[in-house]
Amino acid sequence: MSDEVLVTDADGILEVTINRPEQRNAMTKAAAEAIAEAMDRLDAEPALRCAILTGAGGTFCAGMDLKGFLKGELPVAGERGFGGLTSWTPKKPVIAAVDGHALAGGLELAIACDLVVANVNARFGIPEVKRGLVAGGGGVVHLPRLLPRQLAMELALTGDPITAQRAYDLGLVNRVTDGPAIAAARELAATIAANGPLAVAASKGIVRDSWLWPADEINTLQAPYIAHVFVSEDAREGARAFAEKRKPNWQGR
Repeated sequence: MSDEVLVTDADGILEVTINRPEQRNAMTKAAAEAIAEAMDRLDAEPALRCAILTGAGGTFCAGMDLKGFLKGELPVAGERGFGGLTSWTPKKPVIAAVDGHALAGGLELAIACDLVVANVNARFGIPEVKRGLVAGGGGVVHLPRLLPRQLAMELALTGDPITAQRAYDLGLVNRVTDGPAIAAARELAATIAANGPLAVAASKGIVRDSWLWPADEINTLQAPYIAHVFVSEDAREGARAFAEKRKPNWQGR
């Protein structure tokens, strides 16, 4: 694991911190590979229920390390894309905790996560056109699906950022906080981690994959995601815990 990314865990939550604060956490290939490795760990360890991705030093990620780019380096991890996360997703949820700037690849990394929590002073944008580049890590593809088309077009063509509050009002951000984003992200992660892990993973998979499912095939396509959940030990435990007015003891099976 590269020292450009710090990984800790507590109470079922994996925290992954981009650790290049002097470079505003600009992404390198080593950091991208370390994030991908951390996400593999998230899926591999049953005790881990959720992950938080954040940045050290008061900023999330300012995008690609341009010095590395000039040397021919791309901050991707194989087929997993920018930051090791923009072209795939782990089975378990990932929350972006955004302080400061989430710009260029940083914004693409944030929206590649399943949920976004931001400090009120955070800014989101894809300024690639200001450098003669294109937001090719998912920005120009996914933003028109997440925002009104005209606003996505404005972000792509002007390169100007929007505030965290504006992003929240448009549904790009789940929660805005006056304090550090990591604190609010931990609260959200704890809520998720308290739920049935099989049900959480299935729900995430359906929400992500059903984007273009034909309406008349939804039930058929959804079935493989949920069939094992309804016959699981966790499903029975959830019902028993409700009847007995206690917290469930999830087994993940």
